[in-house]
Amino acid sequence: MDSLPEHTGQEQSPSLARSVLRTAELLYPVILLVIFVLSAAIHTIITSKAEERIDYPTVKGPGGKPLPVTKRKREKIAQEVADEDNSRASRIAKSAFRYLTFAVISSFVANGIAIIAHVLHSHRHEAREDWWWCGEERVVYVGGSVSLYVYVLITLFEWRQAPTPNHLILWVCGLLGEVVIFVASAITLFDPQDVAQDVFPSFTVADYGLSRWDVADLSIAGIRLCLLVSLVSLYGIMYSRKRSAERRLADEESQRSDDDEASPLLGNNDFRRRSTYGSVNGSASGQANDSAGGSVQKPDEEAAFYRPEKLPHKTWFEYCRGYAIFFPYLWPSKSLRLQAIVVFCFVLVILQRVVNILVPRQLERVTNTLEPSEGLRGMPWLDLGLLILYNKRTGEVLSALNKGASINQFLEQVTFQVVPMLLDLFVAIVYFCVKFGSLYALLVSVMTFYYLYLTIRMAATRADQRREMVNADREEEAVKNDSIMSYETVKYFNAEQREFARYGEAIKKFQEAEARVTWGINQMNICQSLIFMVGLLIALLACGYEVWQGQRNVGEFVALVTYLGQLQGPLNFFGTFYRTVQSAMISGERLLELFKIQPTVVDKPGAQPLKECSGHIKWNNVGFSYDERKPALRDLSFECRPGTTTAFVGESGGGKSTIFRLMFRYYNCHEGSIEIDGKDVKDLTIDSVRRFIGVVPQDTMLFNETLMYNLKYANPEATDEDVYEACRAAAIHDRILSFPDGYNTKVGERGLRLSGGEKQRVAIARTILKNPKIIMLDEATSALDGETEQQIQSKLISGNFGQNRTLLIIAHRLSTITHADQIIVLHQGSIVERGTHQELLALNGRYAAMWKKHCRAERAAEHARDATRKAKRLMNRAKLVQVDDGYSSMLSSAILPTNPPSPRTEPVETQDVEGHDTESISSNDSSSDNSSSSGTEGTLQDDACDGTRQQDANQADKSHKPQQLLNYPFRND
Repeated sequence: MDSLPEHTGQEQSPSLARSVLRTAELLYPVILLVIFVLSAAIHTIITSKAEERIDYPTVKGPGGKPLPVTKRKREKIAQEVADEDNSRASRIAKSAFRYLTFAVISSFVANGIAIIAHVLHSHRHEAREDWWWCGEERVVYVGGSVSLYVYVLITLFEWRQAPTPNHLILWVCGLLGEVVIFVASAITLFDPQDVAQDVFPSFTVADYGLSRWDVADLSIAGIRLCLLVSLVSLYGIMYSRKRSAERRLADEESQRSDDDEASPLLGNNDFRRRSTYGSVNGSASGQANDSAGGSVQKPDEEAAFYRPEKLPHKTWFEYCRGYAIFFPYLWPSKSLRLQAIVVFCFVLVILQRVVNILVPRQLERVTNTLEPSEGLRGMPWLDLGLLILYNKRTGEVLSALNKGASINQFLEQVTFQVVPMLLDLFVAIVYFCVKFGSLYALLVSVMTFYYLYLTIRMAATRADQRREMVNADREEEAVKNDSIMSYETVKYFNAEQREFARYGEAIKKFQEAEARVTWGINQMNICQSLIFMVGLLIALLACGYEVWQGQRNVGEFVALVTYLGQLQGPLNFFGTFYRTVQSAMISGERLLELFKIQPTVVDKPGAQPLKECSGHIKWNNVGFSYDERKPALRDLSFECRPGTTTAFVGESGGGKSTIFRLMFRYYNCHEGSIEIDGKDVKDLTIDSVRRFIGVVPQDTMLFNETLMYNLKYANPEATDEDVYEACRAAAIHDRILSFPDGYNTKVGERGLRLSGGEKQRVAIARTILKNPKIIMLDEATSALDGETEQQIQSKLISGNFGQNRTLLIIAHRLSTITHADQIIVLHQGSIVERGTHQELLALNGRYAAMWKKHCRAERAAEHARDATRKAKRLMNRAKLVQVDDGYSSMLSSAILPTNPPSPRTEPVETQDVEGHDTESISSNDSSSDNSSSSGTEGTLQDDACDGTRQQDANQADKSHKPQQLLNYPFRND
């Protein structure tokens, strides 16, 4: 009796140890995997936030504003981070971690080999009822641990910072789990009655004794414990050395700071120069240790318009945080109806998961009902299972999803496809564990994990190929658009074949890149199918064996096949979806960068709208530059009163167009201020300022719509009569009515169906419809003839439309601005002269020189027209006859200029040249010249210019020969 309590303890202890052993073996790989994944996710978030701080700009620009981090700076930072990562663990230490982890994997493989050898030995030497089996828990423990530590070994090779604290946490937890399993196994083996009765039905206590298999298992477990202790200890040693090195470095930096404070100024500068530009430890501009910068500077690429050659090294957290900027644009925050629909869709997703579980269970019940009680459980039922498997390939539907790159499609797939897929995988693993046992749950888990891992890894390694394909596709689109948009230029130079070849080369590059991506996808699909088929084969063999042994019925086999068929769909979809996500990420990078760029000109806080405007403009010492090294405008000050006209002249690049851009608030001035009605434009909202300004650019862009649509674009509230009146003022109304469709005429792409002058007049009419207080004309009449130009300007300036409006004009044809109230002459961004036309001529400066050149050009053009008219008049008077040599004097007219005739009419002599002497002809011609000169006197008002023209007319009076008149246009003035 005294030994009863002791015996009772001996019986209870093994039973408890066996329960602990089973639970530990089942949960060991699962718990370690969850811990490793969670720690890795947390570590990713922490490190991404820490590395984010280094990207902040530290260099200050004008006004104390931080300059953006340059590419060279980023490369330097990346190199410093890489050097720091390399210092965390030497190559020898990393190799030691890898070898020790491989040894741990080998220990589990040794356990598996021992189990297989034990089973084979038992089947060979024992009766069927005494066959040995290690138990389902042991298989889960060994198989799951091998899969887990293989992945850990892969991370030691792939992760840049490995080994990380994630590995340490895994090794510590694994060590604790191994201690529990080792102790429970030892207790169980030393009192094996409970386990023996479980695995050996005919076992007797007399047969007890530690076999060589038990000794092998304990020995392998002991070796594994030593290996895990070595891994933890090695990491502790490495961490201690790293901390010591950091403290030593901190002490050195502190000592350096003390030395710098005590050293003279020149010495301090010398030290900084050495530390910045030296070649020690791979500094930014040095050459040692493969420095990032070297001595070659690479130009920075333009943000949001670059084509990266390789996938940026970003973590999942950085990607999700970056693309979170699109979420507010996609969630229907202002529509309760759409939000209710989204919630209802999630409910449907959950119900679909329930149906996926219930359908195979119902199929199992039907199969068991139809199964004969004493029927065969062999191969005939296998045909039914295979038939269901091939007919239930839901992956065919999921894998048929179209590739897309839009962010909207990407988020839609994440919400309604990825989340259900993850639910399917989780439910499948749990249900397999409950319904079929932990062995099948392990099989599904391992198959799923490595299927997903292989998909991610192979897709990531081919990301550069996909990026190359995307860049080639962009280049092909660019070439195509260039050829289409510039088709007139292509026709002018007969370059069709050249464009065909250029476009063909772009298509060839895209097809080659696409072929490489397709080949990589095919390789990945083969590996995916191989992994799934191997897992499916093992599951079917195991379940078929259990059906053959009578441990399961045929309905369970059919249900297993059905569940595995449903599992193939989410797995196949994930492979397709990951490639889609990758394409969406690559295509969305430019959009993401554009979203991050802030406008250069925005309304400042507290800006007030400009409600009324009289058109009073004042510039106060305005300075502006596109590049700090070359100012575009320097200290500009001028004033434009309401109802006045101000013209800006000067050479190209002098700053005329920049004035208009600043006036329209495309940019803000860097120095000085711009005032409208006494208010600084920076204190006004941009929209309100632009509402009172009308611009007629030199190059007018029209929509590919009707003329009425383009005209009403400036003022949708305008009536048709308002449009007609504006077109009359722009001298385009009659021309539009001559078109077959009138105002409903389509103008073509960018208005290509209209001439340059017609487009400019449409732009002027559109500005008139806007009814602005300030009008800016940027070479707005450069494509018009003189008469039409004078007609439009008279209506803009002296007509009803021009009253009480401030007019700003940029002109190269100086005759169009002689009426201006003030003319401002610009040179290299500065005002060199200002005044009226007569005042500037009196200064005899830069404007006077420009006016003389303009007069010569006008005079030469007028002489050419006069000479053409005289030649035609002489040929009409003469009797033209055919000479013997076949020469026709009419053919000589081919050498005459064919300029359009002047609107002035000339008297035509009907009498023959006989009876008139050459003096009378010259006299008539002279009077014609004089009348021509007086006809243009209103346009060319300069006395000097008129005097020069009178001298030319007198010289023409002295000419007595028609041949000299023919050569007159080519005379050197």
